[in-house]
Amino acid sequence: MKPIRKKRLYNILFVFLFSVSGISLILYSLNSNLDYFFTPTELKNNDIPIDKRIKIGGMVLEGSVKRDASKITFIVTDYENSIEVLFNGIVPDLFQEGSGVVALGVINNDIFYAQEVLAKHDENYMPPNLNLKNDS
Repeated sequence: MKPIRKKRLYNILFVFLFSVSGISLILYSLNSNLDYFFTPTELKNNDIPIDKRIKIGGMVLEGSVKRDASKITFIVTDYENSIEVLFNGIVPDLFQEGSGVVALGVINNDIFYAQEVLAKHDENYMPPNLNLKNDS
């Protein structure tokens, strides 16, 4: 094999191996940052590992919110099944009973330990009424 062809072949192999390793690192990092979304019914039907970080979504059950300083306990339901959620922190302003919620955390002994709570709002956004006066 001629030296020029050999050098060209080595360059092509180097670029190929470098590309494969880069794509592998990207796919690995994307996979480790995925959070799976479940409803309470899906949680009952699936076997979720204890240390797996997941998101649950549903409605906050009426009369289930209990506050103790910065600790809050509530029940998330999809009107078929429900799960108790424990959260230590400040919940969003839109969080209330009967509204939608998404919680990120881990499940242990049928209790969901939330690390983050997101309140969902409806899609009907109304901007605040602004009374601007024209000072011209």
